[in-house]
Amino acid sequence: MNNRLLNSDLAMQVRQALLRVGEAVRDCALAEIRSQSAEALSAVAFETAADKIYVIDRSVERVLLPALENHLAPLLSFALICEGVNDERPLAFPAGRRIDDCEARLLIDPIDGTRPIMYNKRSAWWLAGLAPNRGEATSLRDIELAVQVEIPTTRAFLGDNLWATRGGGAGAETVNLLTGERQPASLQPSRAASIRGGFASFFHPFPGGKQVFASIEEELVGKLIGGLETTTTPIFDEQYLSTGGQLYELIAGRDRLLADLRGLLFERYRREGLPAGHACHPYDICTALIAEESGIEITDGRGNPLDAPFDTISDVSWIGYANRAIRDEVEPVLLRLLEKFSLC
Repeated sequence: MNNRLLNSDLAMQVRQALLRVGEAVRDCALAEIRSQSAEALSAVAFETAADKIYVIDRSVERVLLPALENHLAPLLSFALICEGVNDERPLAFPAGRRIDDCEARLLIDPIDGTRPIMYNKRSAWWLAGLAPNRGEATSLRDIELAVQVEIPTTRAFLGDNLWATRGGGAGAETVNLLTGERQPASLQPSRAASIRGGFASFFHPFPGGKQVFASIEEELVGKLIGGLETTTTPIFDEQYLSTGGQLYELIAGRDRLLADLRGLLFERYRREGLPAGHACHPYDICTALIAEESGIEITDGRGNPLDAPFDTISDVSWIGYANRAIRDEVEPVLLRLLEKFSLC
């Protein structure tokens, strides 16, 4: 603990600062959705090595950087790594500080779930993970504090904020966006011992590879539950276009199994000389600490603890199990299937 970046008092201050930054981005995004058409917000501003950057993504930068300067920079120095903001290069706060001299590294996804929120379909999330500055060796396992702020659709008046410190547990609150009132939120992962009768999904939202994931899913269910009758629905599938949102569904007890294995699939495609597609990146899953501190078991897709470089471009595969019993049920069969389909 003595080697930690954050003591308990500083962790609380940093958490509150990050919540204020996230809420500023939330309010900006909601104002943009209310004032512009979906067609305008969904126009591509530019593309990076990580992803397409849409107009709505670009619009929040005018509040993100000043908010970080005003709220977080007075507490500690940090190097910002943020999708679409600084061309994959760390940006020092306070300005002029050498990157190597910063105390921390901060990984941010300004809007995780851009595609659903720009059409006002479903909540997006502001994500942030803070780690001691270990230079280029910094990884997701170094994150000591994570915060995520819900960006709900304009038809909603409630939004959730979540946070966690490593080894210190997770917390959550529900904010009334009309009155500003805050209430503690009690979020409990599923205690079910099986995926049977619950939501269990393999993430494949984009064209390319769907047939592989569908085959794995069918074989997994067949082996765990048995032959399917046409009149039964033993598990349910959903495609939530937000990694932070998927983690929230696990934390809130709505999903029992989530697997995003696009990174493993695209490794296979590259070996075979095939074009690879869009995978999860470290900034998408920089709040995995909140899920872990809530009791969710998360692996890297090969059964190892989740880890990845502290950047915006590396491909990440991950599997989230709601609890140990579900992991014990699913993991042995799933890992064999991943080997069968040359994914690990």
